Amino acid sequence: MKRTLLLVTAALSIGVLSCKKTPAPTPEPAKPLPINISIPLTKVTDSAYESGDVVGLFVVNDGSSLAASGNHVNNEAFTFDGSAWKSGSDLYWKDNKTAASFYCYYPRMETITSVSEIPFTVKTDQSAQADYQASELLWGSRQNVSPTSNAVEISTTHRMSKLLVYVVPGNGYTAESLAEQNIEVSINNLKTGATLNLSNGEITATGSPIDITPNKEGDHFRALVPPQSLQDQTLISLKVGDYSFSL
Repeated sequence: MKRTLLLVTAALSIGVLSCKKTPAPTPEPAKPLPINISIPLTKVTDSAYESGDVVGLFVVNDGSSLAASGNHVNNEAFTFDGSAWKSGSDLYWKDNKTAASFYCYYPRMETITSVSEIPFTVKTDQSAQADYQASELLWGSRQNVSPTSNAVEISTTHRMSKLLVYVVPGNGYTAESLAEQNIEVSINNLKTGATLNLSNGEITATGSPIDITPNKEGDHFRALVPPQSLQDQTLISLKVGDYSFSL
């Protein structure tokens, strides 16, 4: 009888132990990844973006449409510090599976009321380097990007047209005598206003035609203007010393 009781006790002990097994912990859901961007293409300096440049960024989740507000990220300011682009806010993807589209433009504007008609105006006097650079507008986008811990690379492209005017020796001038002359160039009858469609980068020229003073660089004059159709008009006015010409 003692042997039988011992066996029963052992079996009961095993049963009690099996009821106290601790369940495996439930894994925590993955945290959304931070949003970072990289913009590799050159800016108006023809070399690179400069420290202190600020772009505006919109991020739209898959299944939504780009709008002036209500996007996942709305016109967020990203500043270039000389080596990377930094945001003043901590930004994250919606989750680790929802793709998103990115829209970027430069220079950033504080208020955007329409993403299909962002207003921009070039300087009418671009003779100073700073005013020539301030007349540039850039845009770029990346579509359907999956969440990633890497910086999203967005290539930006120039949206303004660059008009170049070269003054070369002709009848009565040599290269040396031309270099001694005071040369003045005016670019005439062009619209200086424009609107940018942020979804596709298209530019529409706006406003009334006006004259533009170009920037002199080396052996030529240059100006940034909105892409536009020209009519039968005087486009270039040129003054060399006491002589004036129209093209």
